[in-house]
Amino acid sequence: MDRVILHIDMNNFYASVETLYDPALRDIPMAVGGDKERRHGIVLAKNMLAKAKGVKTAEALWEAERKCPGIRFVPPHFDRYAKYSRLAKAIYAQYTDMVESFGLDECWLDVTGSTRLFGSGREIAEEIRRRVREELGLTVSVGVSFNKIFAKLGSDYKKPDAVTEFTRENFRALVWPLDAAQLLFVGRSTQAALLKYGMRTIGDVARADRGLLRKLFGKNGEQLSLYANGGDTAPVAHIGAEEPLKSVSNSTTAIHDLRDDGEIRAELYVLSESVAHRLREKGLSGYNVQLSVRKYNLETYQRQKMLDVAVADSESIFRAAYGLFRAHHTGESIRSIGVRVSSLVPLGMTQCSLFSDAARGQRMQKLETAVDFLRCKYGDGVIERGIQRMHSGLFETEDARRRTHIENPFKGVAV
Repeated sequence: MDRVILHIDMNNFYASVETLYDPALRDIPMAVGGDKERRHGIVLAKNMLAKAKGVKTAEALWEAERKCPGIRFVPPHFDRYAKYSRLAKAIYAQYTDMVESFGLDECWLDVTGSTRLFGSGREIAEEIRRRVREELGLTVSVGVSFNKIFAKLGSDYKKPDAVTEFTRENFRALVWPLDAAQLLFVGRSTQAALLKYGMRTIGDVARADRGLLRKLFGKNGEQLSLYANGGDTAPVAHIGAEEPLKSVSNSTTAIHDLRDDGEIRAELYVLSESVAHRLREKGLSGYNVQLSVRKYNLETYQRQKMLDVAVADSESIFRAAYGLFRAHHTGESIRSIGVRVSSLVPLGMTQCSLFSDAARGQRMQKLETAVDFLRCKYGDGVIERGIQRMHSGLFETEDARRRTHIENPFKGVAV
C-alpha cells in the first residue's frame, strides 16, 4: 500500500503575515526586506503584485525598487512568522502526529494512517487548505503524493491556494515534463551539467542511464534517478523528533558590496567565529569546511575543503574558508558570503594526521572555550577581534549569531 504524503507550503508567507497586521498592504506591491538605507537587506519575500513586476527573492532592495517603482518595503518580524507557523502546525497536528518542518513555512505530513478518519489525501489537503484560510487568514498550496519529493513538487505546481495530486498513474504525464531544476536538490551547477548531456526535464533524468548519472554526480546521481522515478522512500519525521545534526553554518549580506580584501577577511573572521562557537556549544567539531559566495549579480558558487583533523576553533575554520576564497574567487564584488562546517563528530574525537597542526587547533579550542565563558558571563563585547573593530560598520554581530543555523539533513545541499 502506498503512503499518503502531503507537502504544505504557506504562500508568500512573510508578506502574507505582514498584510494581516496592515491590510493596506494587500493592494500595493510590497516586499519584506531589511533596511533600504543600510542595504544589508535583500528581498526575503514579496507579494503577488511585486512578483508580477519581476521582483525576485534574494535580490537587493534597490534592484527591486528599480523594477517596481513605489514598492513598499516592510522590515521582517520573525516573531510574527514563528507565531503563525506554530498556529498552522497546530492545525496539521490534528490530522497526524507525523509533521516534519522544512523551514518556517513548509511542512510534510504523512497522513497514511488518517485516511479512514478524514478521507483521502486530497480530501484532507482540501480541508486543511480551507481551515488555514478561514482560521488564520492565510493561503497554502498543498501537494499530495506517495513520497516526499513528489509531494513537494505538487505544492510548487500550482500557486497560490491550490491542491495538486501526483499519483503513480499520472506522474509520468505531469511530473516528467517539468524542468529538471524543479526537482528538489537540483542546484545551478547540477542543472548546467545535466543540460550538457541533453537532460532538460525530470523525465530526461528519469530515463537517463544510472551509470552516467553516477559518473557525473557520484551517489547524488543515483539519488537524482531515484527521485525522478518516484522511488523516494524517506520517512516523514514525527512531531518533535530531534534530527541528527548535519552541519553548522552562518551567512551574512554586507551593508555594501565587498571588493576590499580586508573587509572580506573581516566578514570571514566573524562568520568563522560564530560557527566555531556554535560547534563548541553543541560539543561538536567538523572535518569539512565549505565557503559559499554570492556575487553582486546574484551568481552563487560553493567550494569545500576536507581537513586532516576535525576542528571547532575559529582560526582553523577561517584559514580554510579564506584559502578557498583566494583560490577560487575571480575578483567580482561580493554581496553575501557564508561558512559551513560539516562531517561532524563529537568534540575531541578526531584522528590526528602526522602532518597536521592538530595540537595548535586544540590549543585554540581551549582558548576560545575560555573566551566563550567570559562572553557568557560579561557579554559579547567583553572580548573582540581587532579586525572586527577595524571593520565594525560591516557587521551586526547579534544578527550574525542569530542567523547561525543547524541544517536539516533532509534539506542537504543543492548539488
